[in-house]
Amino acid sequence: MDQKIAQLVQQVRAADAILIGGGSGMSNAAGMNFWYEASPLFLKYMRYFYDKYHFEGIFNGYYSHFDSPEERWAFNIMAWDMIFNIPPQKPTYEYLKTVIGNKPIHVVTTNQDGLFKKFFSEEQVSEIQGSDYFLQSKNPVTDKNLYDAQKIVKDLLPKIKNNRLPREYFPKSKVDGSPLIVWARGPEFLEDERYHDEYQKINKFLGQHKDENILFLEMGVGRMTPMFIQEPFWEMTHYMTNSHYVNINPKDAITNPEIQDRSLLISEDINEVLKEAAAVINGGQNA
Repeated sequence: MDQKIAQLVQQVRAADAILIGGGSGMSNAAGMNFWYEASPLFLKYMRYFYDKYHFEGIFNGYYSHFDSPEERWAFNIMAWDMIFNIPPQKPTYEYLKTVIGNKPIHVVTTNQDGLFKKFFSEEQVSEIQGSDYFLQSKNPVTDKNLYDAQKIVKDLLPKIKNNRLPREYFPKSKVDGSPLIVWARGPEFLEDERYHDEYQKINKFLGQHKDENILFLEMGVGRMTPMFIQEPFWEMTHYMTNSHYVNINPKDAITNPEIQDRSLLISEDINEVLKEAAAVINGGQNA
């Protein structure tokens, strides 16, 4: 892998600006493995729900059938509390910051866990599929507000008894009393002011660096939703002839044949790749 690490460092050093694309594999690389598996981290907080319903991870819990809405709301509140308060178990994002250094960067992510915003500024991150940090009305036609999920979780967590949230505490829209749901891609997803602002940040960044050597650095983006990050990165790399594309993914490090000659594919653990690249940069080694 040493040769590819050297190539990655060279690509970063040569870039005038870096557009980072981060998917769920990035969170998993950082040790946040409670999303899709019944990991020790998941079981530490969700043992009751696992023993009763046997779903593997938070994501599957969102789509499971519960015996009552009281249990479902308790699960939701407890899951969001995990997302807000459990820190990354590995220094993956710190390694990334070391690798990119002082380069102008922007992050495009389909992740809703808010991790990128713990390491980069609000202006540097576009959460294009929503965020667990906001709730919205199930009726977005009437209510276009976003609600602070951290405040709601802080208020409701102490009210959970026996893994159930009493019905009188269910979060509701202040406009029409509709149930609140997480602000994330789905049938009722609110595509309003904040959603459009997320894309405007991307457009602004690309506009500022359109004639420069842009490195499209993709990490942990799977093939479930390639249309949001992966395919746009391929297309932009194709048409921006000064640009290059890097895909770090232990499962799906692929590229479009049209940009094969300007692509670097690394099929290794993202955390380890960034760790080794950071070591090269910190050590001042030639790459």
